[in-house]
Amino acid sequence: MLSTLFSSIFTSTSETTISVVNFIICLAASLGIGAFLSWACSYKTKASKSFLITMGLLPAVVCVVIMMVNGNVGAGVAVAGAFSLVRFRSAPGNGKDIASIFLAMGAGLISGMGYLAYAVLYALVMGIVMIICNKVVLAKKDSKEKLLRITIPEDLDYSEIFNEVFDKYTTAYECESIKTANMGSLYKLKYNITLKPDTSEKAMIDELRCRNGNLEIAISNQEVASNEL
Repeated sequence: MLSTLFSSIFTSTSETTISVVNFIICLAASLGIGAFLSWACSYKTKASKSFLITMGLLPAVVCVVIMMVNGNVGAGVAVAGAFSLVRFRSAPGNGKDIASIFLAMGAGLISGMGYLAYAVLYALVMGIVMIICNKVVLAKKDSKEKLLRITIPEDLDYSEIFNEVFDKYTTAYECESIKTANMGSLYKLKYNITLKPDTSEKAMIDELRCRNGNLEIAISNQEVASNEL
């Protein structure tokens, strides 16, 4: 029974014609798997609508491509070249996004070969792993790690003027970048800081304002580099 369940729905690996029924079954299974993977990858994390739509449709797209290639070596090489060009027409993503794309492509590849039971099993296992990673690993990001931006006048020595405030309210701080603005009359400083427990952000900002001439100060969650891998 299991050997039949986990066998390909195509009667022969060398057949050149795919029936309409088998085509629809593979396509429907791929769309269902894509919907599940899209939900699993977005569980407990923020994801854009376009990324979720891509995750939902990608297994079906890959499945159809594999079914149409159907043993044709020349078509397979052409398709591989076409897929490789997509990388250079898209913005770089972080490691999780890239892993999710490959996960969806793997599910589509298995479905396109006709092994629907294996495709469902693969999607369930990898989806559960993704959910666990999102809930346990990625959710542990330290909310006390902040990105602080401070604007100061050009005549202010920024090297040590804020150290006293940082020592009072943070456990660690580092100046990430410095750049000029407004024709050189202002400096914009960017710090990575880790706040102490029960620290009042407003109190820290008020003390920083007394030192930067009440110019702009912004504090936000840590940014993740767009090309992280």
